[in-house]
Amino acid sequence: MRVKTLALAAALSLPLPALAQIDPAALRDAALKDEIAWDITEGLTTEIGPRLAGTEAEARARVWAVKRLTTLGFSNVRSEPFQMKTWVRGEETLEVLAPFPQPLRLTALGNSGATPAAGLRGEIVYFPDLAALQAAPDGSLKGKIAFVSHAMTRTQDGSQYGAYGAVRRSGPAAAARKGAAAILIRSVGTDYHRNPHAGGTGFPEGVAPIPAAALSIPDAEQLERILKRGQPVSVKLTLTPKQIGMTESGNVIAEVPGSDPAAGLVVVACHLDSWDLGTGAFDDGAGCGIVAAAAKRILDAGKPRRTIRILWAGAEEVGVFGGKAYFDAHKGERHALASESDFGADRIWRVDFKLPDSAKAVGVRVAAALAPLGISRGSDAASGGADVSALVASGVAGIDLQQDGTRYFDLHHTPDDTLDKIDPDQLRQNVAAWTAMLAVVADAPEEIGATR
Repeated sequence: MRVKTLALAAALSLPLPALAQIDPAALRDAALKDEIAWDITEGLTTEIGPRLAGTEAEARARVWAVKRLTTLGFSNVRSEPFQMKTWVRGEETLEVLAPFPQPLRLTALGNSGATPAAGLRGEIVYFPDLAALQAAPDGSLKGKIAFVSHAMTRTQDGSQYGAYGAVRRSGPAAAARKGAAAILIRSVGTDYHRNPHAGGTGFPEGVAPIPAAALSIPDAEQLERILKRGQPVSVKLTLTPKQIGMTESGNVIAEVPGSDPAAGLVVVACHLDSWDLGTGAFDDGAGCGIVAAAAKRILDAGKPRRTIRILWAGAEEVGVFGGKAYFDAHKGERHALASESDFGADRIWRVDFKLPDSAKAVGVRVAAALAPLGISRGSDAASGGADVSALVASGVAGIDLQQDGTRYFDLHHTPDDTLDKIDPDQLRQNVAAWTAMLAVVADAPEEIGATR
């Protein structure tokens, strides 16, 4: 069969797929003993730690990443810098003054405005959810501090984040429009540790930023219980974050060169930055370890047909600026497929596709290669992940390797996002799945072109 394939390829002047070298099943099974993903995640979180976008720590992470990816043997390793507006946190405290004096734990949301240095005193106005806040009359919160709660619960696919995350993303702007002096929200998370969950918010043009913070879930429930006593609740809030102007962020890129430049690029992404409360192990150091470890296994197995491009994106947490910068810089190149690992390090349980008709057989082979790992085929269209979403939206094919998110929002954006939360066996299962997927996709003889 190999002789016939050689003869046909020579006769038609076609590039020869390296299927004899790159065996998805063998590479998948070998990856179940992988140590590279752990080494990357351990190194990044130990030697760099928190990596807030646009800061000196994120800059050190890019230097570290270029050195590590070069040492692993990848080609064309480089940093691609871009400029961004940068926000940093300051002091953050909350104290109930009356009727039951006590401190509560909270953290400022990214892009929050600041209180006076001496703090802000005000009365709490409670809203059970974002819709209730949005329904409040304009001007009704003048001089008040809004407090918005909700009831997010755990799901395997993390689907509640879209709905309940809206209170963080748009709640502060809504409160500002109602005249509020500040806003507190229940953290968008599912844990009961006394850890607040950070995350970004935004204030549209014409809406002045107000102080905005997330209470840990136990403290949010404590504040609710105080309010249920029926007495006015006054607090002192101190938040002193600031905007420090334009600073440098950047993407780090590395490649496994392919044999057929016309076949297009396969982009595998993660994000290098993190919030500053933990060390960014789950979000998203592990993702960077997973995609690099899988690509390294393809590199060591032989040259694939398609070039695999690793994208360790910068400034994802604060606005997907790295993904946008990558798209702007590289949208003219031929991308065959894009995928991202950015949902922790727990086992992959489902795979979703967005493939053109010409590549339907590729999806069948990927699903078959993943089945021995306990991964089933889903029916949703793949989005590719935040940092490659612009590519997929533009028509590039995508594959989503869906991780179990049952405990993800216990750790998301909290001080608990640390290396000890990663299960090495589940991390290896991720690497095995990504390796199998790349072994099929990067070497597929089929055309993987635009999906529309």
